[in-house]
Amino acid sequence: MTPDLNSSLSLDFLNTLKTQTAGAHQRLENLPVSSCILSPEMKIEDYAHYLKLMYDVHYDVEENIFPLLSDNIPDLTERKKKHLIEEDLTFLNYKQPVVSPVFNTENITIPFALGILYVVEGSSLGGRFILKNIETIKGLDEGKGVSYFTGYGNKTGSHWKNFLNVLTEYQEENNCEDEIIKGAIYAFDCIHDHFVEIQKNEN
Repeated sequence: MTPDLNSSLSLDFLNTLKTQTAGAHQRLENLPVSSCILSPEMKIEDYAHYLKLMYDVHYDVEENIFPLLSDNIPDLTERKKKHLIEEDLTFLNYKQPVVSPVFNTENITIPFALGILYVVEGSSLGGRFILKNIETIKGLDEGKGVSYFTGYGNKTGSHWKNFLNVLTEYQEENNCEDEIIKGAIYAFDCIHDHFVEIQKNEN
């Protein structure tokens, strides 16, 4: 049975998840590379750089996290985004980046993997907000080169809700709140560290 996201149990879990991950989430958003993507002064090269960083994240998730969750999330194939970044980079005349690993996925559990995917899927919601800024940049103002941030388009909200249904149902059936939260914090921290490391290597 699909859980009611408005039930007290579901709300308590989702609120706890959001609260417990808020610090790690904010730390990632505070990075210059994260704030740059929201700046009206953003340059095309800044945009391409961010896409390359997120390509690493989605490549890692699709190669290593998706297989773990193939029996848990029915619409997993629809959630692939690596190819969207490839399309955008091609439009911008950038080569497909050499992939750098982001996560250590050896021996992780299903709830931990769900926590990681919670962070990655949640970025689609933020992507809609970022898209509004990107589309004001000359060269990206005609609906091309923005496939990744367009994401699920007008289905973004329903895709997010569907994922939360799966996440909440799994948590209620397996009583694994702590492990999901650990996975989500781990994801935020790994993406943060990846962004910092790449930036350091480029300077």
